[in-house]
Amino acid sequence: MKFFIDTANLDQIREAQELGILDGVTTNPSLMAKEGVKGKEAIFQHYKAICDIVDGDVSAEVFATDYEGMVREGEELLKIDPKITVKLPCTKDGIKAVKYFSDRGEKTNCTLVFSVGQALLAAKAGAKYVSPFIGRLDDISSDGVGLVREIAGVYRYYGYKTMVLAASVRHTRHIIQCLEAGADVATCPLKAILGLLNHPLTDKGLATFVSDANKMME
Repeated sequence: MKFFIDTANLDQIREAQELGILDGVTTNPSLMAKEGVKGKEAIFQHYKAICDIVDGDVSAEVFATDYEGMVREGEELLKIDPKITVKLPCTKDGIKAVKYFSDRGEKTNCTLVFSVGQALLAAKAGAKYVSPFIGRLDDISSDGVGLVREIAGVYRYYGYKTMVLAASVRHTRHIIQCLEAGADVATCPLKAILGLLNHPLTDKGLATFVSDANKMME
């Protein structure tokens, strides 16, 4: 399973890249706003800065909600860097825009997916990634990880090449659950990724090794 980091924070992206496990980045308008990025030129510069750090795909989300606007914005985003993946909402116009870009060999990420039916349409339109939001489903007492499992099963049964990119990952346990559910990618906060390193037996074992090493040097 690939790891993407879900942030627009350059320091966190660098840290994940330096860790050696980063496969890509996802962003959205909310994450950009959180970093204080304002204005079209500043947003594009920020995307370029992200692309200069990472080796893999960088999902850049359109602001428009109509087909013509999505296509116009998507084409502008694609000029920033070859790593850019156009992130489009799973709406009627969004699916149409996914088809437009996929027909031209461009990468797309169909986002805000909350059902198998939506994921099916995104795959048929040629999306490279589909992003089911597991945390938001959990928030309304639905089974977010279960949806990841269902989508992965449908794609594999019918041979769709679209990758299941589990989004709205809230914590480390979500990552393990997505792995078990067959997600191709999990996009996560850095804290959740680093949480995979935590284990009391590792800490205890390391403390013992350090103590024994110190005794040998006395």
